[in-house]
Amino acid sequence: MTTESQNYRRVADAIEYLEQHFRDQPSLKEVAAQVHLSPEHFQRIFTEWAGVSPKKFTQYLTLDFLRNRMQHFSSVQDAADAAGLSAQSRVYDLFVNIEGVTPEEFRSGGHGLQIRYGFHQTPFGECFIAATERGICALSFTDDVSPQVELGRFEQKWAFADIKEDHLFTRTWIERVFPEHPNGESKLTLLLQGTQFQLKVWEALLNIPSGSVSTYEHIARSIGRPGAQRAVGTAIGQNPVGYLIPCHRVIRKTGGVGNYRWGETRKRALIGWEMAHADLAQAV
Repeated sequence: MTTESQNYRRVADAIEYLEQHFRDQPSLKEVAAQVHLSPEHFQRIFTEWAGVSPKKFTQYLTLDFLRNRMQHFSSVQDAADAAGLSAQSRVYDLFVNIEGVTPEEFRSGGHGLQIRYGFHQTPFGECFIAATERGICALSFTDDVSPQVELGRFEQKWAFADIKEDHLFTRTWIERVFPEHPNGESKLTLLLQGTQFQLKVWEALLNIPSGSVSTYEHIARSIGRPGAQRAVGTAIGQNPVGYLIPCHRVIRKTGGVGNYRWGETRKRALIGWEMAHADLAQAV
C-alpha cells in the first residue's frame, strides 16, 4: 500500500469515527488513537490532506451547515433561472464536458472503440479509470472491490470494445483529473454510454459547483422533471464516472449525506474536502 493510500485510509477512518462520536466531541488525542498515530502526526496528515484541521472539517458535515450550503446553491440557481439561464447554459465555468457515444456504439457495446484502463492512487483511495483518445469512459473507487471484479463490470458494459491495460496512458488522464497544482485550464471530456435521461441528469450534476450541495428534488426540477426524483436518484446511482460527475454533491433535503455508490465515508470525505478547499480559495 502506498503512502498516499495509507494516508487516505487513516483520514477515512478518522472521518468515520468523528461522524459516529460527533456528539461526544472527541479530542484530537482520542481520534489519533483510533488511527494508531500520535496526535501531532495525525494532525499533520489530516491537515495536509484536507487543508483544515479535523475539528474544522467535522463542522462542514453537520446537518445545519449542509442545509445552509444547500440553500445557498438553490438561491444562486433560482436567480439564474429567473434570468433565463438553464442548466445547459453553463452557469458555472465547467471544466468537464459530457459526450454520449453514438447510437451505433451504444447498441454495439462499444464495437470498434479502443479503450485503455489502469488502476491508480488518488487523494480519495485507489481508482479504476478507463479512457479512449476521445475521453474518459469510467472512473470508480476500488478499495473495497478486487481489480478483477471492477474490470469485469466494465467489460460487460463495453462488451465489444478493444479493452487493454495501459497504465502509462491512463496515468496522463489521472494527472489531469487530480492535478498536483490545479489551474482550471485543462478541459476534460467524458465519453459515456447512457440514455438521454441519464445524460441529462449527469449533465445537471456538473452545474453544482465544488463546495456546494444540492438535492434530488432540485436536480429533478432543474431538468424540467419535478416529479421524477426517484428516476433522478436511479440515474445518479448509475453514474459511471465518480468525482468528475459529482454525484457526491447530491444529499437529502434534511441535510443528511445519504447513500453513495462508493461508500458514505468517501462521500463525506469528498464533500468536506471540497468545502474546505472552496473556503480556502475564497480566503486568498
